[in-house]
Amino acid sequence: MSNLSSKLFAVAKQYIPGGVNSPVRAFKNVDGEPFFVRRAKGCRITDIDGKTYIDYIGSWGPNILGHAPVEITNTIHQVAKDGISFGIPNPYEVDMARMICEWVPSVEKVRMTSSGTEATMSAIRLARGFTGRDYIVKFDGCYHGHSDSLLVAAGSGALTHGEPDSAGVPRAFAEKTIVLSYNDPDSLEKVFQEMGDRIAAIIVESYPANAGLVFPKPGYLALLSSITKKYGALLIFDEVMTGFRLGRAGVQGLEHITPDLSCFGKVIGGGLPVGAFGGRADVMDRIAPMGPVYQAGTLSGNPLAMAAGLAQLRELSSGSPNGFERLDQIGRYFETGLSGLMNQKGIPHRINRVGSMFCLYFTDREIVNVDDVMKQDMSLFKKFFWGCLDRGVYIAPSPYETGFLSLAHSEADIDETLTVFEEALAAI
Repeated sequence: MSNLSSKLFAVAKQYIPGGVNSPVRAFKNVDGEPFFVRRAKGCRITDIDGKTYIDYIGSWGPNILGHAPVEITNTIHQVAKDGISFGIPNPYEVDMARMICEWVPSVEKVRMTSSGTEATMSAIRLARGFTGRDYIVKFDGCYHGHSDSLLVAAGSGALTHGEPDSAGVPRAFAEKTIVLSYNDPDSLEKVFQEMGDRIAAIIVESYPANAGLVFPKPGYLALLSSITKKYGALLIFDEVMTGFRLGRAGVQGLEHITPDLSCFGKVIGGGLPVGAFGGRADVMDRIAPMGPVYQAGTLSGNPLAMAAGLAQLRELSSGSPNGFERLDQIGRYFETGLSGLMNQKGIPHRINRVGSMFCLYFTDREIVNVDDVMKQDMSLFKKFFWGCLDRGVYIAPSPYETGFLSLAHSEADIDETLTVFEEALAAI
């Protein structure tokens, strides 16, 4: 870590728990301390010592155009002249709601929030209120924010009710959450046979992206859809990561699945705090002020976030190829180069990639759930991470996180990155 960052981190720890405002920033998974960023532009970030890195995190997903794109910074400057926050409706939130509904066929109505955690928490409450049932099903390794009902880890058996995954979460809350292994249809069918009339919803990261990047087996997402319909439960797609990054309609568009509710965030805020949940009109109309399910937010639909998000979505959908097509092009270029390098070095690995999202695993086993992710070579990952950082490439400081490309990354940037990767591997 740089000298100034080390000093600032020591100060931060005096006033901020652990010195950070989100745990993964603490670099504990790589046995180190974080650096502090001064500025960012395009695909590069610069720390407070003046060292520049090629960035493959992009603020954990929102910066799909790259850092500080003029389309967004100009929009923020212009909109801010008319006010920062109103606490009453503004035109930008209507335009955003319309765009989401037009781009995502399953969404007939949408409610804005200020974070993905708020979106998933509200969707769960809505599902319970709509069905009159208490239990939800989630999957081990899928992260849906830090609300009490969702911060739950799997027990020892496949059908064990959840145990709290954090101090401060009452056991009674966790007991209403059933945690299953992802990509395991037998356990899913068994729990619905036993408890289907008490389950309000399944919530799932359609492509789990908080335990690396995991893909569903063929037919698995279709099973989630059919089994919820059979038992009168709702299917909630958490597309906070994947929504508007993998295409106009996210995973549900790629997989041709129609969930009852969907949760969004990240890309639709242009880098500002944002979240949203939406779906079937009859379900959404149960939210206050129309229905009995209460949900509110002082800064929901904030004009700066809405305007920035609209600018970003419009930029993504313009041009030929459009932004999503270009992201897939550079994603494929990145994957091909990385796979060739790893094969050349004879290093056991798996690369999971879709569009501009990727994860490199130091293992040759198939990755189908979080158990597989946990069995990779963690020691090798740590050495690789520090070797890359020292040479000016910033990848996620955890083997459990997904990497992100942006439209600011060029083939030349990727070539430079692959050279750094080769040097980092050679030094291990």
